[in-house]
Amino acid sequence: MAGKLTRIHLHWTAGADGVNAEEKDHYHFIVGRDGSVTPGDLPPEANAAPIRGAYAAHTLNANGGAIGVSLDAMAGAVERPFVAGKYPITEAQLDAMARLVADLCRKYGIPVTRKTVLTHAEVQPTLGIAQKQKWDITWLPGMDRPGDAVTVGDVLRAKISKAMAG
Repeated sequence: MAGKLTRIHLHWTAGADGVNAEEKDHYHFIVGRDGSVTPGDLPPEANAAPIRGAYAAHTLNANGGAIGVSLDAMAGAVERPFVAGKYPITEAQLDAMARLVADLCRKYGIPVTRKTVLTHAEVQPTLGIAQKQKWDITWLPGMDRPGDAVTVGDVLRAKISKAMAG
């Protein structure tokens, strides 16, 4: 019986422009600041639960059944006091991510809910799986500083739901 994919985890790479080998190793898809999408080294099916063999390790103790999608951004960012760094998230990137995730949700039958499409920062408060002080994604263009993880996740889920409807 084939494994199942039931979640999508949204990240940022904390990198500069340009996808590198480490990013391709950890994520199934990386969205550039210009909206381009680069596939990772492994397909989402590598993370189908139960995991067997090589997989994309994007979320501590929560990779089984989860597709990893990352925004290639936020190099040099600091949470407190907030600094977005030289490579902040862009609107083009968010639009491309929303379309990509909408396509993945359709392909794998994943509904857009707080427990199924969530940011790395939401994994601990929503799924109860401890993470190591992850704050991706708690800041979006137009925000003065990082916000509540679930509130920011709700903004992203609304954008993804709109892309699914369109």
